[in-house]
Amino acid sequence: MNWTRFLLAVVLSGFATTLTDWLFMGVLFHKKYLATPEIWRIKPGQSDTRSIVLSSLLGVFSCAAFLYLCVSTGAFVSHRATIHVAFLVCGAGAIPIIFSNIVWIKMHPLLGVSHSLGWLARFIVTGLIGTWLLR
Repeated sequence: MNWTRFLLAVVLSGFATTLTDWLFMGVLFHKKYLATPEIWRIKPGQSDTRSIVLSSLLGVFSCAAFLYLCVSTGAFVSHRATIHVAFLVCGAGAIPIIFSNIVWIKMHPLLGVSHSLGWLARFIVTGLIGTWLLR
């Protein structure tokens, strides 16, 4: 594996998925977050910069892990194969965890939908970038 291209794919996918996170986890159904302010760590008016930076770093790490999974399984043979792996990973990991949280935490179910779509978008975008750079 070419580590320079791998790191470039991580950086590009980390940047691109920051935008998808903003769309799916920040903008979509934004008012549903306001319905239950007591469950969020920060109170209205407080700075959320630290939380944004930490979650962005976690997102970049997930991009790197997904890229490595695709490289190690040979999923970069085609865009279709990579998207298939993205659906499998999202269905096996992100979606069950998110909806388990919806069951146990006072969160609106539409937030579960938007977060699930956000993670799926993250894996698809990362996979497409990886297929482009690492195939």
